[in-house]
Amino acid sequence: MTATYPLRTISADELDAWARMVTTTYGQDWYEGALRNAASSIEPERTVAAYDGEEIVGGASIYGRIMTVPGAATPVAGITLVAVLPTHRRRGILTAMMRKQLTDLYESGGEPIAALNAAEATIYSRFGYGIASHVAEIQADKRFMALRPGTDFGDGTIRLLDRHKARPLLEKVYDTARRTAVGWVDRTEKFWQARLADGERVRDGGTALRFAVHLEPGGEAGGYAFYRSKPGSVHVIEVAATTGQSYAALWRFLIDLDAHAGLTYDGAVDEPLKHLLTDPRAARATVMDNLWVRLVDVGRALAARRYSTPLDLVLEVQDPFCPWNAGRHHLRADGESVTCERTRARADLRLTAAELGAAYLGGTTLSSLAVAGRVEELRGGAVTAASLAFRGEREPFHPSGWAFPAF
Repeated sequence: MTATYPLRTISADELDAWARMVTTTYGQDWYEGALRNAASSIEPERTVAAYDGEEIVGGASIYGRIMTVPGAATPVAGITLVAVLPTHRRRGILTAMMRKQLTDLYESGGEPIAALNAAEATIYSRFGYGIASHVAEIQADKRFMALRPGTDFGDGTIRLLDRHKARPLLEKVYDTARRTAVGWVDRTEKFWQARLADGERVRDGGTALRFAVHLEPGGEAGGYAFYRSKPGSVHVIEVAATTGQSYAALWRFLIDLDAHAGLTYDGAVDEPLKHLLTDPRAARATVMDNLWVRLVDVGRALAARRYSTPLDLVLEVQDPFCPWNAGRHHLRADGESVTCERTRARADLRLTAAELGAAYLGGTTLSSLAVAGRVEELRGGAVTAASLAFRGEREPFHPSGWAFPAF
């Protein structure tokens, strides 16, 4: 298939042709800004395209990010803007692009894991991706969102700031919060520009962004929220806080906003908001898949994170799409000491790379995958031990939702 539709990275002067292909595939229009700030943030040298003669008929891009994983942080290849024109589907182009991405990452010693948000949930498991985190799509009626008596809001204040005054405070709070928030990624200048893009076309009928910053008595920023107002509702886009008091104070502010009965927010599955309310049902959530993770290099990936309990386990990994991962891996972990090496020892668990990707961030449990018949226990008690060790302190979550890894 690659002989008919050769793959190569795009050059800078092919950006418009590539973008038209992507937006045509998505049923959008490049010149209406459907890709937002992609023109300034994508890396052409990490953007592959499939060609039919001179025409670009498919493509996929990588954004290099640093992701917080349990107990550590590791480089991640953020897979994005994957598209094949409707005229060229079912010809093996997508499979060829996925294989090239993963092979190039492995052979170059690049990021040990890849992650993406899936436009369709049935596509990426066949390439070894597993659902590693979820998002709670919260819809609430603020008229019933009373905060629990005795909630500690601290002594700070909330200030509404313009974007220029808010920006450095947002960056500082985010960088502090993301270091312990599994699934969050670093944000350099271009990613902040994309996150705060606020042209008319991206507002979807809402107002310009509003920036609420929580300031401690000494003037230090402890948290922020930015949001838009829509008719009858406030759309909370992002909340970050370095203390529980700051988090509570920000939500009090958002709940008390006048002229808005409704509130929407995409948060973590274990979002603390519901525990602040006297009636947790006032904020109802629909849970959807969030990040899909793929271990590019099983040994490097498993050694890059930390584990909640000591572990000595042999994993028999099946990985037909990335055959270099197939075989037995001896994972040993005790606090900061983690190793994962090839072995011929008898395996304790048998599973595919997709199950390891699903469990990698500490959300999806190996126990639940075993019940579903996706993990085979070869030594009694191995599933329970591994599931506990892989589990994280909080549910993993990525705050920019479907836009990952663009910001």
